[in-house]
Amino acid sequence: MEQIAAALGDGARWRIVELLAERPRSVGELAELTGLRQPQTTKHLQTLARAGLVTVFPLGQRRVYAVEAGRLKDFEGQLRALIATIEANEGERDVLTRYQAAISESVAVADHDRWADGRTFSFDRPLAASRHDVWRHWTEPALLASWWAPPSMTVTDCVLEPWAGGRAVLDYRDAEGRYRSAGEVRAATEFEHLEFDLSVLDAKGAVFFTGHYDLKFTEVPGGTRLRLDLRVTETTVEAVPFIAGIETGWGQVLDNLAARLTQEKD
Repeated sequence: MEQIAAALGDGARWRIVELLAERPRSVGELAELTGLRQPQTTKHLQTLARAGLVTVFPLGQRRVYAVEAGRLKDFEGQLRALIATIEANEGERDVLTRYQAAISESVAVADHDRWADGRTFSFDRPLAASRHDVWRHWTEPALLASWWAPPSMTVTDCVLEPWAGGRAVLDYRDAEGRYRSAGEVRAATEFEHLEFDLSVLDAKGAVFFTGHYDLKFTEVPGGTRLRLDLRVTETTVEAVPFIAGIETGWGQVLDNLAARLTQEKD
């Protein structure tokens, strides 16, 4: 497929294929119709032939070329599969569009530190798992790391120690950098309630903003109702992209948790 794409990526070769789609033609005729010199036309035809897109018929002194529809149909199938994948994942692009809009909106008001202090967010999510299993996915480091960070990230430290004074840490990285958050667990009642603070830090350890998280785990028919309330403080002007991404980001993170729980249940 790469060879076909490369062969068709040249404007002159594409024109040759268009002409051959009408009927087989000789090298001389193709050179005349494309305005190319005959040696150039021959080289383009050789490239198309190596990709399986044309076949040459030596007819005495003449060499006549014909296009091969089969290879183009193979390429069409790959393109249709690619388009189907893009369309199936349009939601990912929509997320970026909403995130960009939220950043633009926040930039307009983030002209001083503490600009978003006191802002609150709430998430209510039914989960098809017991409180015990949901609690484990919040408090066991390996399980927590399996859903909390975006899939493209490599988690280097991820822990919520379920007792007052316990560590709260999320540390992950990708090719563009490292992302660190650190704080402390304020309260924990097994299978019922978890409260913690988590500050997003810059490379030098300075705080971008602090999130105060309050989680409640309620048993309901068919599983668990998770209620997450978040309040932000210590917001800096530099925290704009983080604050703007909370609504969308936590929605995705909780989707990851729900998918992980369903996967393990199955």
